[in-house]
Amino acid sequence: MDLTHPPAEERFRAELRAWLTENIPAAWTEPGFWAGVGEAEGFDLRRDWERRKALAGFAGIDWPVEYGGRGGTPGMRAIYDQETQLARAPRSVNTLGLAFLAPTVMAVGTPEQKRDILGPMLRNEVIWCQGFSEPGAGSDLAALRTSGVLDGDEYVVNGQKVWTTFANRGDKIFTLVRTEPGSRRHHGISLLLIDMHAPGVEVRPIRQMSGVSEFGEVFLTDVRVAASECLGGIGNGWATAMLLLSFERGASGISQYTGFRRSYDEIVRVARALGRDTDPVLRQELGRRMVELECLRYHSMHVLTQVEQGRDLGAESSITKLQWSETYQDLFETFDALLGADVALTHPTADLDLTTLRQESFWTRSVTIWGGSSQVQRTIVAERVLGLPRGS
Repeated sequence: MDLTHPPAEERFRAELRAWLTENIPAAWTEPGFWAGVGEAEGFDLRRDWERRKALAGFAGIDWPVEYGGRGGTPGMRAIYDQETQLARAPRSVNTLGLAFLAPTVMAVGTPEQKRDILGPMLRNEVIWCQGFSEPGAGSDLAALRTSGVLDGDEYVVNGQKVWTTFANRGDKIFTLVRTEPGSRRHHGISLLLIDMHAPGVEVRPIRQMSGVSEFGEVFLTDVRVAASECLGGIGNGWATAMLLLSFERGASGISQYTGFRRSYDEIVRVARALGRDTDPVLRQELGRRMVELECLRYHSMHVLTQVEQGRDLGAESSITKLQWSETYQDLFETFDALLGADVALTHPTADLDLTTLRQESFWTRSVTIWGGSSQVQRTIVAERVLGLPRGS
């Protein structure tokens, strides 16, 4: 494991840090700012900021130059993840496209798909959302029932997707559809690319307990999709989806560690403000959380080293997803224990604003479910990494 970066990567860090300092307004970094501007305005601000970031050459850090990226190293991407967190840069509005769909398109897309998808995505001209989960197919994704029936050179798609992030903001959706009538489980599935503004597409926002409506339900009624709008080949959707999910689960975790460590420091600050910093039980809990965070950091550097050496992590990527999600959830369980009944308040004292931490606490309840639940990740690690026998 290499914990250092070469001089060229450190020069990139200095360049990026200077640009972030100049281009992130101080108001954006204040606690509660994004909660106060409203969802629509906040989305538009973040979308425009990402567009400007791309034009300045600070997007697609590790993308090949021919696709509009910087052609950087995995180490430069790790530095980017770290520095944007430290600078409190706005969250991406196109993560599902940039982090997961883009590398899949680069790997298995047609020349036309690479040309038409990657550039507009990088510049935030097209926002992508993901249509995998259904009411009866969450962690058991192979149970999906959304169907596509071939009619000439188009598929007529009917079905429902749920828990679709940015469904009400998305321009297009990459979604799993059963294109082979009568097929079961992993067979007969294709990954189709659908225009969210096409006739027959209906979005219903889902309001979360934090008050935001980041998720939505997507209803597809006789939506016509050109057969050419398939990524990875008709009937090969399951393999394409697993490739895509490997990018989701296989990130090094450096970005997560940096963000979680900042949240940890904020929780410690709250403990001091409430006079709880001398509580021996709380101090022991915070000590445990720090150990978990540092384990995540070293694991993240281990993964980065493996990636830099050209190793395909495969099923081992589930370890990273499992580790960061459990660490994050544990951290905010400690936050909940610190506040007790006051966790329901945004201002437990006049000078203490917990709006951001409360929303983060609500969000952490979901991280061990989406992207493959912790139970699913443990099964993958047990069977495909450790080689343990399947349970009876």
